[in-house]
Amino acid sequence: MDGAKRLVQPVLITVTPRRQNTNKVFSTYFCSNPSRACTVHTAASTPGSLSSIFSLNPQAGTPSPNITCLDQSTLQLRGYVASPGMLYEILAKVQQHGPANSSVGCAVDSNGQALLSVDGATEARVTWVGNTEFSMDTGNAASGYMFKGPDPHSELVRLLGTATAGNVQDSLRVHIADYKSALGGFALDIGQKTDTTRTTDLLRREYKTDTGNPYLEWLLFNYGRYLLISSARGYLPANLQGKWARDNKTPWDGGLEDYHANINLQMNYWMSEMTNLNVTASLWDYMSRNWAPRGAETAKILYGANGWVVHDEVRATLRVPQLGSNHKLKMNIFGHSGMKYAPSRWITPQSANYPEAPAWMMTHVYDHFDYTGDVAWWRTQGWPLLKGVALFWLDHLIEDMHFRDGTLVTAPCNSPEQPAITFACANSQQLVWQLFEAVEKGFDASGDTNKTFLAEVQNKKNRLDKGVKVGSWGQLQEWKVEFDNPKDTHRHLSHLVGLFPGYVLSNFKSSTANLTREQVIKAVEVTLASRGNGTGTDGDAGWEKIWRAACWAQLRNPAKFYHQLTYAIERNFAGNLWSLYDSTVANPILQIDANLGYPAAVLNAIIQAPDTSSLSDVLRITILPALPAAWSTGSISGAKIRGGISLDLKWANSKPVYVDIRVGSSVRTARLVQILHAGKVVGEFSTTAGLRKSITNFE
Repeated sequence: MDGAKRLVQPVLITVTPRRQNTNKVFSTYFCSNPSRACTVHTAASTPGSLSSIFSLNPQAGTPSPNITCLDQSTLQLRGYVASPGMLYEILAKVQQHGPANSSVGCAVDSNGQALLSVDGATEARVTWVGNTEFSMDTGNAASGYMFKGPDPHSELVRLLGTATAGNVQDSLRVHIADYKSALGGFALDIGQKTDTTRTTDLLRREYKTDTGNPYLEWLLFNYGRYLLISSARGYLPANLQGKWARDNKTPWDGGLEDYHANINLQMNYWMSEMTNLNVTASLWDYMSRNWAPRGAETAKILYGANGWVVHDEVRATLRVPQLGSNHKLKMNIFGHSGMKYAPSRWITPQSANYPEAPAWMMTHVYDHFDYTGDVAWWRTQGWPLLKGVALFWLDHLIEDMHFRDGTLVTAPCNSPEQPAITFACANSQQLVWQLFEAVEKGFDASGDTNKTFLAEVQNKKNRLDKGVKVGSWGQLQEWKVEFDNPKDTHRHLSHLVGLFPGYVLSNFKSSTANLTREQVIKAVEVTLASRGNGTGTDGDAGWEKIWRAACWAQLRNPAKFYHQLTYAIERNFAGNLWSLYDSTVANPILQIDANLGYPAAVLNAIIQAPDTSSLSDVLRITILPALPAAWSTGSISGAKIRGGISLDLKWANSKPVYVDIRVGSSVRTARLVQILHAGKVVGEFSTTAGLRKSITNFE
């Protein structure tokens, strides 16, 4: 066990044991959300045997900060990103327990750097806190888009004092209790047999496609939830690497400052509502206070439109006062909302032209309201976001002058990261369709009295090309003009957004586009099969395989779902369970979206409840739609379903044993709900507050 790291349920805490002759030394590491502090606690079996020096090493390539002693046991690191960049500060305090002659100290060495020391202790604890002067409160025109708040020092002193007031056991108990609470009462069992004898790298090394291992698959599910809890409960939402980034300069600029919104940001949050993770507040704040203010200017300047818009990978090489020096800006934390641009690089429309990003994110905004029924949040934050994006698209749609069929289309458009510049991309049309339907469904609860706006949305929705067209080789077309190639194994499944995570394909209405639902689903199957297994010539990422797995689950194909899921694990997940962009290269890169999308794909094989076009449509909850044989026995408790419904499910021998339904108190509209299994309706009810219902007969 020397140097090993073990998983301590129900929360990840790193415990590193080591030996010094007969002396056993254990170091425990954890970062606590309630205290906003990180702790390293070291304990020795031999009293008075701990003597250590602790230092803080600044990131290479950044201006040297000032590292001093704040007091006799506290170190202060304070500096700026390249001048005149942003101020940051870290405070670290050392404490000890041991014999009377044990001590701690802070002193400046011969290089002028402060060091913390502990001498002759039995236990030592280092606690540190850190922050910057970044603030979204000043990310608006009135404040000159400064994104600069108060000096963090006084708040850090307060946090450090609170975090170190009690003993480490108390801090750890609070940390674990907080994490348990964050789990939201959700639990999954897929018949796994816990294996604590082998580390994750051994489990991963032995893992094989199709054969699988329910324990590792279950572990990855819970690890994905842990990563989102740990990534998204701070001031900013989860992104491509974020706090897990190893270096100051990250691939695709995927550190704390950058967001990608043509799959990554969305995929990060697919699981949040259904697994009852209360982690979305930072996402709504980011869109409200970072995207929308500057996005309104971009809508006016770039498109002459009302509302607001941002793009996917906004990039510009220019000087940024907050960061200093020249930076290639993408969609970042400083309100940059224009198109991606860098004249010295390969910037083309396929990676720049994606104003549909906010429309896709509005699916998450409406889903949050649909799941929670939180009218106060909807009126103050959700609806203003949704309405702003809808206003943009009301102005941006044009009439199709190519086919002259009277429909409204997006133009120009690029199906994400595809080279064709055209009009009426299926992805664009499906997302705007869902956006306008969300406006219709959410209007009555919004408190908005502008019926003219609602009427315009309804009128243009009725004229909208729905992005659903079957092509010459039986495929669902990616573009209204047929450019589709049956050999195209592109990583994105953009024209299937209405299958998963959306609903306009999975719940397709035959009256929509002169096609039956059966014809559409068949075309979707042809498209998904032709797109390959996520190892095409353009990429070999984990996220593309996980998206494919979720789509095969939506099509209720357990064999293809499990094949794709297990293939992703074998090919793209590392021994520490991180998802890798390309595991075949020498230094593979973390892409967290597969980790965070994985729980949603797993859950989609067990429970499906896609949205509907209208609140008057039947809400259908399908249980065990794509259950693989490897998970023949299991259960789910605490799953959330749209409409304020909670669901518990147990199954054995691949058949349901019971379904327990509870309807919360926040029901705003009575909806007819059907429970389906194996294509049959096994239960039906209308949502009323406080309703409880159990189903045990599935014949």
